[in-house]
Amino acid sequence: MIPTQVMQQAGVRRLAVISGDPAWCVDRAAEWREALPGDWLTLSAEPLFSASSEEPLLHKTPGAVRTLLGREFRHAIFDARQGFHAEAFAALAGTLTAGSWLLLLVPPWEQWSQQPDTDSLRWADVAEPIPTPHFVHHLQQLILADDQVLLARQHLPCRFPVQPDWPQWHCQAPQQQQAILNQLMTLPSGVAVLTAARGRGKSALAGMLARLNGRCLVTAPAKASTEVLATFAGERFHFMAPDALLALETSPQADWLIVDEAAAIPAPLLRALVSRYSRVLLTTTVQGYEGSGRGFILKFCAGLTDAHYFTLDEPLRWSRFDPLEQWLNQALLFDDASAAAPDSPVTPHRVERHDFSTLEAAYRLLTSAHYRTSPLDLRRLLDAPGMALWRAGEAPALQGALWLVEEGDLEPDLAQAVWAGTRRPRGNLVAQSLAAHAGLAEAATLRSLRISRIAVAAESRRQGTGQQLVAAAASAAADHDYLSVSFGYTESLWAFWHACGFTLVRIGSQREASSGCYAAMAILPCSAAGRVLARRAAAQLARDWPLLRQHIALDLQFDKATDDGLTAQDIHLAVGFAWAHRPLEASLPVLQRLAEASIAPAPLLAAAVATPDALSELARQAGVSGRKALIAKLRQQAATALESLGVAADSLHRPVK
Repeated sequence: MIPTQVMQQAGVRRLAVISGDPAWCVDRAAEWREALPGDWLTLSAEPLFSASSEEPLLHKTPGAVRTLLGREFRHAIFDARQGFHAEAFAALAGTLTAGSWLLLLVPPWEQWSQQPDTDSLRWADVAEPIPTPHFVHHLQQLILADDQVLLARQHLPCRFPVQPDWPQWHCQAPQQQQAILNQLMTLPSGVAVLTAARGRGKSALAGMLARLNGRCLVTAPAKASTEVLATFAGERFHFMAPDALLALETSPQADWLIVDEAAAIPAPLLRALVSRYSRVLLTTTVQGYEGSGRGFILKFCAGLTDAHYFTLDEPLRWSRFDPLEQWLNQALLFDDASAAAPDSPVTPHRVERHDFSTLEAAYRLLTSAHYRTSPLDLRRLLDAPGMALWRAGEAPALQGALWLVEEGDLEPDLAQAVWAGTRRPRGNLVAQSLAAHAGLAEAATLRSLRISRIAVAAESRRQGTGQQLVAAAASAAADHDYLSVSFGYTESLWAFWHACGFTLVRIGSQREASSGCYAAMAILPCSAAGRVLARRAAAQLARDWPLLRQHIALDLQFDKATDDGLTAQDIHLAVGFAWAHRPLEASLPVLQRLAEASIAPAPLLAAAVATPDALSELARQAGVSGRKALIAKLRQQAATALESLGVAADSLHRPVK
């Protein structure tokens, strides 16, 4: 085995894959821990070893991945015997310093691809874990092909890695850091955006900036992830959580606001933070295992009026020749998409799951274009049921990609329970929302396909590629009832979907955390039942809009709808609020019409409908404790108002006429 001292001098880290029965894997890992001094941080569902007073145990569960950001360790173990949490694996690798080994424990080699992966419960919308053969085969091929990976398989000789002629490691990261730091120190005002792959020293540079400026304020998604930043800032490290900072009427004075791992903070909070200070440093990782990536630059930074961009590309904790980083980039497809040829004609084609090279190119394109694409999405595309991928162009330089997800086809009883707010099964984003929020239970019983993501290469935009992909998806949905899409509403995005033939059917009353936009949903009918649904949903939205626009800051134009007062459909939805569990936010228009038509007084209901953003104050005035108690009182008043009109609770189960 190559001595860790040699690895450290060369600035490299290595991967060791240990494949076998559970106990055999743990025994081999224990031998490594005994042989090599180090931290030996372990990521596993349960501790693999017993702690002792002489040997403190460093153990984290995969779900605690965010607490690792910005920290450093020597040697680590990742337990993937039951499931492979890809984001946690990448984060763990990013914490390891030069000279480290990362041990990957996996099931017996021949059984691995067919063994259920418990991590699939996070991303596959399944009740029981499923095997993930496409992802496992991808990893196995990379492991076998890389002669710098140590592979220990039970009952087989160990394959030791080769020792390349690595050049002596001379880290150039400090010089690069200093050059950027000098520019930041002379920046009079504006937002500095510092991006880098993991391990390039962003946090260290931010800490240096804090140390050199008397008044810097640091914020981040979690204080635990600012450990390196705090070390470099020293006594001038002053931290406040984003929500605590924004809760203050008067912001603390500071020459700089430093936002570490900015892409992990919801966009509306980030905008509010940026607006409070004249000089802001945003740092973020462009390799998106946290669900950020270059989409952060595209989506958030594009809206900044005075932005200055800086990049660190020289590794700080390992060399450019580091085999672990190279393997990880291949395993989780962290590298950029290839540039497309803009002038070549394209015909969209479906991508088969066994065609990994094309799927890889599509995933890279989606990652480059979207704000929160992560390895979790890669796992879905490879192995989750009900997924379909379409591409425009030829790999590796695709011009466009579109991702479809099967939805709907719920049993009528389950769809009715979703409508009533008593059930919310996993998946079926648009189908369930149209039932639960728009009150259209049939949307969940019909068969539909949702466009989860669509991306067109920058070189190929404004050539109709996106519309061609949507048309291909619509053709693929010929045996379904409708095609759907959910998106953060902007005028340009809606113009695209409208041009593709979609009908707007829902606007959410709350802004999305990731984009700061209102959630919008649109559908494209593919059958007679789908056309009926589209007409009903569009007519209902147009009728409700004069009331909704009081709470939604959008200027939308609809054909003028006839106000028929309290209709049978309104009563049906109001009954669902009063005697079931339909949410208040989805019931505002019908409750306003109910309050106006009611013979019995309903002052609390009328006040809640008029000021849904001030429910805390309304609860105080009503003498009840908290939102839950207030909603209960509102349901009581709605029931009384319905009874005054001769509507009884048993009408909940009657069909709408």
